[in-house]
Amino acid sequence: MKVKWLGHASFLITADNGTRVITDPYQSSADGGMVGYAKINESADVVAVSHEHGDHNYVSDVSGNPAVVRGVGSHQAAGIDFRGVESYHDTAQGAQRGPNTLFCFTVDDVRICHLGDLGHQLSQATLDEIGEVDLLLAVAGGGPTIDLPELNQLVENISPRVVIPMHFTNENCTYTRYTADDFALGKASVRRPASSETSLSPSQLPQTTEVVILDHAL
Repeated sequence: MKVKWLGHASFLITADNGTRVITDPYQSSADGGMVGYAKINESADVVAVSHEHGDHNYVSDVSGNPAVVRGVGSHQAAGIDFRGVESYHDTAQGAQRGPNTLFCFTVDDVRICHLGDLGHQLSQATLDEIGEVDLLLAVAGGGPTIDLPELNQLVENISPRVVIPMHFTNENCTYTRYTADDFALGKASVRRPASSETSLSPSQLPQTTEVVILDHAL
């Protein structure tokens, strides 16, 4: 399985059989959007949308006529089972910024959880619903999402094998509070491939949590 960070909260996950999943496609600033990443020019078989904000739900830029997965519950698309887990974009059960869906799915025996724009700590019941995670795609910029100290605790609670930060402060996203370096601070194992892509397989996953910081592709 290959994981490519397009930018913001959008990843292209490509299975060994060629199936392509894109998470949370953003509206590029070129189209009057909120973020400065270039326009998404990838195709996909499935697009997973965590919530209905323009920097996460701009499906129209994704080619290939993908199936679109939204909302809480069980979904199947392109032979992949997606489980949408209820959460919120804020600490007020969605009263400020609305609902958010955590998506859990497995590609090539790697268990993935994408946090979307999670805004709060998760209960033990929700952690139990998520289950074991190999790859956590974690919103790390704070500001309108979960603050960094709470995220660090959440990563400990989930205990993924690999965590890739997303939705953090850089030249293309200036409305969040924290950078990838802020997230990496104090972490025992941090890897920077100097690439937008990394490959993962069950046999090569680290035994303890490794932070992988990717460059944005767009």
